[in-house]
Amino acid sequence: MRRLTHSAPPDADRHNPGTRTEADAGVTLFFQLFGKRWTGPIVSVLTAGPAYFADLRRAIPGISERMLSNRLTELATAGLIVREVDEGPPSRVSYRLTEAGTALKPAFTGLAQWAQTHLPETGGPADH
Repeated sequence: MRRLTHSAPPDADRHNPGTRTEADAGVTLFFQLFGKRWTGPIVSVLTAGPAYFADLRRAIPGISERMLSNRLTELATAGLIVREVDEGPPSRVSYRLTEAGTALKPAFTGLAQWAQTHLPETGGPADH
């Protein structure tokens, strides 16, 4: 009886756990913040320019006031946005991107284009 032998392809050890590398530290840091729901859409809206809280809420359907407030606080803590109080009357709070936040604009433009090309629309039950 003839015995068949199988030689491993050149990239066979890509499945060997010993050859795996760790996730990039920068990517990990990015997704610790942007992996949270709503963070990306908030920054995306702000790439067009400063916005008041109410305008952000209207621009991002489904986000609650509390969640928007929490995400804005996180983005401010990360140094990506600035909260500015416009003295009234009535006083209003607006948000704008910092220089670091503005530097994300090309990445967001690229991600939006990639998503439109490569991800299916997921608007409701008909898409499943």
